Amino acid sequence: MRSTELVQWFRQSTPYVNMHRGKTFVIMLDGDAIAGANFINIISDISLLHSLGIKLIIVFGARVQINTLLAQHGIEPIYHKNIRVTDPRTLELVKQAVGKLNYDITARLTLRLPHSPILNVVSSNFILAQPIGVDDGVDYMLSGKIRRIEVENIKQQLERDAIVLISPIAPSVTGETFNLPFEEIATQVAIKLKAEKLIGFCDTQGILDNDRQTLSDLAPQQAIIHLEKLIEDNQYHSSQARFLQAAIEVCRSGVKRSHLISYEEDGSLLQELFTRDGVGTQLSMENAEDVRIATIQDIPGLLELIRPLEQQGILVKRSREQLEMDIANYTIIDRDGVIIACAALNVYAQEKMAEMACVAVHPDYRNSSRGDILLEEIQKRAKQQNIEKLFVLTTRTVHWFQERGFHLADVTNLPQDKRQHYNYARRSKILVKSLKEE
Repeated sequence: MRSTELVQWFRQSTPYVNMHRGKTFVIMLDGDAIAGANFINIISDISLLHSLGIKLIIVFGARVQINTLLAQHGIEPIYHKNIRVTDPRTLELVKQAVGKLNYDITARLTLRLPHSPILNVVSSNFILAQPIGVDDGVDYMLSGKIRRIEVENIKQQLERDAIVLISPIAPSVTGETFNLPFEEIATQVAIKLKAEKLIGFCDTQGILDNDRQTLSDLAPQQAIIHLEKLIEDNQYHSSQARFLQAAIEVCRSGVKRSHLISYEEDGSLLQELFTRDGVGTQLSMENAEDVRIATIQDIPGLLELIRPLEQQGILVKRSREQLEMDIANYTIIDRDGVIIACAALNVYAQEKMAEMACVAVHPDYRNSSRGDILLEEIQKRAKQQNIEKLFVLTTRTVHWFQERGFHLADVTNLPQDKRQHYNYARRSKILVKSLKEE
């Protein structure tokens, strides 16, 4: 019997395919990621993103390759305040390293798979530079910073279905060439283009805690703490630190999500973008989950969540038409466009009672606080409608509700209409909770 894992993954990825289509992603590729053994697979996955209708801007760095060339020529790298000082001799080697990577990345991206079109990769003067100048008596010489980003030119290329490739080398209005920090370019391009996501790679699966476990979600303030720790540990130029610098700034400037994943683990990019929980670290201003009232557009997601429970006899079957009529009764937990939990509030105003019905949590999140979040929201909605008693009918979760203040009752404690339609064959337990005490 063939495995159905691929089928399940493909089905679960569909909402994310639809969600990402037409959006702009900025991908940071530093020299370590490019030098890694898994780079060819990362490029293949980037090509796949493009085929799914995602607009891609790749900003690459070459610090490792530049330092290797400098060492081969007996040149010691010079840094001031963690920024490379680029003299004319160093710049020639920077151009050599960056030029080679530019051609290599373009060649990899244009490698055509059978029955696939050749990708249009565009690398042009999208960035105009200016010198950093002198700081504390140190002349940065040919190290530069961004003067202007040709936003409209980039947008035009994206609309023509091209992948935009941007290097850390940029010209100035005086005809000089400057070496720029690639994370600064990625940051400003993401902000100016109002990108949906910024994506970076490092040698670990995101940011790790003290137990070497991946931190799946970070807020900017938490990210600052991790960045300061990396700097204290003399890791200012690490992939993690460079990503955090960029992600913190873009997040505060309106970019919704930034993701840091491993360049060593094959498939990390696809798992991060097309699964519910991802595999790396996500940085955002807001929580990835939204607790809200359901709308008609949520019905397909609701049906996908509750159908397995109906088939198991845990939930009473509901038709699509019934869901459509009662949709405003439902509170859902939406995780990046996927409904992972729901509960309905059916009001019996005359008796000042309400039922918490159709309580469902996706299997991947059952051992979490989602049930408590739903209960809290349902109680809040009930109180707003002057409901004094909340009741549930359940065959499986009696203890869970008892632990949260519900008490066993019988059919006579139900509202008259609910009492008349009570299904004795299901033998559901009836639990009631008073809301006047809270």
